[in-house]
Amino acid sequence: MCYGKCARCIGYSLLWLALLCIVANILLYFPNGETRFASDNNLSRFVWFFSGIIGGGLLMFPPAFVFIGLEQADCCGCCGHENCGKRCSMLSSVLAALIGTAGSGYCVIVAALGLAEGPLCFDSSGQWNYTFANTEGLYLLNTSTWSLCIEPKHIVEWNVCLFSILLALGGIEFILCLIQVINGMLGGICGYCCSRQQRYDC
Repeated sequence: MCYGKCARCIGYSLLWLALLCIVANILLYFPNGETRFASDNNLSRFVWFFSGIIGGGLLMFPPAFVFIGLEQADCCGCCGHENCGKRCSMLSSVLAALIGTAGSGYCVIVAALGLAEGPLCFDSSGQWNYTFANTEGLYLLNTSTWSLCIEPKHIVEWNVCLFSILLALGGIEFILCLIQVINGMLGGICGYCCSRQQRYDC
């Protein structure tokens, strides 16, 4: 497979993953479809870090579009030779991939912290607390304790599900961007395409 076609596949995959991250992050603001908890600021603090909207979402669009356009990209005159253009484009995609890696890494870290700390909820003590903050994430294995959160209803399941989705999607994005770092370097150093007819030599 040509390096450009591989990059294009990664680009389209990143677009879909970014959209899913944005949707998952937005849903975190509306437990049970209600808006009052967000308006009263009774949501986990990690929800407000916009990890899925910015990190796994918006920061993925520039790299994705760069990767998709690599087959048509041509930095004419690179190194003083027009036929080096494809290699130049592939090498420049590495920078875009690193931006995507940073964004997806941010998404993964915030989602993991959100899972470890647990949701902000109105518990049996009659106050809004991070009820599971001191459990070091062990509450995830003990579902019987989830009923300690009274409001919002099923907030633990809501947070665990959506933060887990963000963690998984961000992890996939991170891996894809790392693959493009390698793909871009190989395409730039070894030649744009594997086929002899489309190989670009300086």
